[in-house]
Amino acid sequence: MKADLPVIELEGVAKTYGAVQAVKGVSFSLPQGSRVALVGHNGAGKTTLMKLMLGLVRPSAGRLRVLGEDPADGAAAARRRLGWLPENVSFNPALTGREVLRFLARLKGEPASTADALLDKVGLADAARRRIGGYSKGMRQRLGLAQAMLGNPRALLLDEPTTGLDPAVRQGLYEMLAELAGGGTTILLSSHALEELEGRVERVVILDRGELVADGGMSELRGLAALPVRVRVRLAGAAVPDWVPGDARRAGPELLDFTIPSEGKLPLLRQAAPDPRVRDIELVQPSLDELYGHFLRSRAELRR
Repeated sequence: MKADLPVIELEGVAKTYGAVQAVKGVSFSLPQGSRVALVGHNGAGKTTLMKLMLGLVRPSAGRLRVLGEDPADGAAAARRRLGWLPENVSFNPALTGREVLRFLARLKGEPASTADALLDKVGLADAARRRIGGYSKGMRQRLGLAQAMLGNPRALLLDEPTTGLDPAVRQGLYEMLAELAGGGTTILLSSHALEELEGRVERVVILDRGELVADGGMSELRGLAALPVRVRVRLAGAAVPDWVPGDARRAGPELLDFTIPSEGKLPLLRQAAPDPRVRDIELVQPSLDELYGHFLRSRAELRR
């Protein structure tokens, strides 16, 4: 595959199961080394899209290329360059973590030492010789992450990868993903934990009932949504400056809360910055949770 071609490319991809339209004309592409989140409610089509990318199901319409190949053709070389973590990971409980990962490494043509290094990377070195039946849910999830990273995949597809992980392990996971992306691996992850995605992915693709409703970085999504910005001002006294909106709410003797249009940030700062009564000012941009809710409400209104 040429370096300048997208690692994953979808053009009008659709998938139907009988009368059910799981995916409806979805188009987007992912360049090399990108970190992208795929978000949506249960049944929005996230897992179906990943199965299409893996070649586990065939599209009903549209064009799909992964690493320059049609994944439904089942090219072994392309599949070896993919890593995949399903939402519900399961391993033989009678085997140890080391036995499972070494077996999977051999299937991918990787040396056993690769498996041992990955177990250490995901924090399972001390539990490598324990039977998986005694693993916690979080430990099984970490083993799933290790198998997904076997073979230094060019593209890594992760379906709810932080399920069952404690905060410290989640942080470590995102650090690993950033390192992999820096090395050129394209990462697509689906997640319901929207609050933890901000600052950890470069782009968000939002699905609703199988359709793509928004796609972009946080700044692009905020520009599309044009939601108001929350402002908190700490004053040196109780007097309210004339540049504060009339609907401002007191959050304390010297605290004022209010909202402004997204395009009003700079004008507000120009007025507030030189005012000697201002001790502090905080601008809170709409979160991914808020943006997600906005786009879904807008979509629902269009369907009425």
